[in-house]
Amino acid sequence: MTAADIHRTVVAVWRIEQPRLLTSLSRMLRDVPLAEDLTQEALLAAIEHWPVTGVPEKPGAWLMAIAKRRALDQLRRRQMLTRKHEIVARDMEQEQQAMPDFDSALDDDIGDELLRLIFTACHPRLSREARAALALRMICGLTTDEIARAFLLPEATIAQRIVRAKRTLSESGLAYETPRGEELSERLASVLEVVYLIFNEGYTAARGDEWLRPQLCNDALRMGRVLTSIAPQESEAHGLLALMELNASRIAARTDKAGDPILLMDQNRGLWDQLQIRRGMSALARAHELGGAGGFYALQAAIIACHAQASAPDETPWPRIAELYAELAGLVRSPIIELNRAVAVGMAEGPAAALTIVDRLAHEPALRTYHLLGSVRGDLLHKLGRFEEARAAFEAAASLAGNKREQELLKRRAAEAGSGAPA
Repeated sequence: MTAADIHRTVVAVWRIEQPRLLTSLSRMLRDVPLAEDLTQEALLAAIEHWPVTGVPEKPGAWLMAIAKRRALDQLRRRQMLTRKHEIVARDMEQEQQAMPDFDSALDDDIGDELLRLIFTACHPRLSREARAALALRMICGLTTDEIARAFLLPEATIAQRIVRAKRTLSESGLAYETPRGEELSERLASVLEVVYLIFNEGYTAARGDEWLRPQLCNDALRMGRVLTSIAPQESEAHGLLALMELNASRIAARTDKAGDPILLMDQNRGLWDQLQIRRGMSALARAHELGGAGGFYALQAAIIACHAQASAPDETPWPRIAELYAELAGLVRSPIIELNRAVAVGMAEGPAAALTIVDRLAHEPALRTYHLLGSVRGDLLHKLGRFEEARAAFEAAASLAGNKREQELLKRRAAEAGSGAPA
């Protein structure tokens, strides 16, 4: 195994194990920022040691052991320990002497623990903007640059939010807990947003060599199901679950055997998970029963339901999808929603109508580095037979894409446009 191969392995293992490390340490230490620092130290230790010693047989257990050992060292070094830390250190020393089975700990169902961590990160003392950024940093392991891209904001802005949020958590002694009653309702909107963003990162990864991160999708789905059980009367919790279930139903059809993306209209719909579609439709129906048909997540779920119920691409009700996007745009002003509406308009009314919308969006500051703007524009230009302009748009989009698979897809589309191949 080359050094480059080992480094890729470290990153891959880290992406999978980080949430488990963080939830375990947060539960033991009751100190989320400290737990996050220790998980980062475990990553650095792997980067340092694995190229020399080789990848351990049980890498997740290795990382957990290192993180717990560093936690003990931290507690021992402190001169003014609170009684809580003394108890934690003593318990951890006993646990270390007993040589616990870290593999068993890693296999525990962590849905509720992840939710507890997210509820902590979404405390009302933190600004709404900082809550989601902090959770994505800790749970998904995203860099500040990747989070900035998700929010279409400058990297420096996101970095400041994360630093301030971690300082607030450290200085305030906020409880590591899942709140109930009014406290739960007060935080729920932010928690739903974080779970939604975690699912999105799993569904289409912002960075890396793979287009999908299934573990994040599974974690988000599990948390979504828990949320509907602890907040059964919240329509948007059911709307979010519906959105995730319906999107996840297509995962098996979204990539080929090599892991390359397959666009929606080219997917084998026979691979769509019908049981998951039924679960999504049931959750959407529940959101409607609770009066939430016009909610942010329920509207998006209704859009995906239009696709899920079309047995063939030409049966897709594009005018209805365009209407739903217009309703969503009226609820939340977002250039990304408007870009998605343009795609639906293009399918319903033709590429020329959609291009008018897209060209208007080209002046939006938030979309200047958003690769999908160029991708959509390239597709519309290609359909209009403006091949050279389409090629340039696809190439520009490829230069902005952070995910390797998306870059390759956009480069292929640029080559097709350059050759004048039909759309």
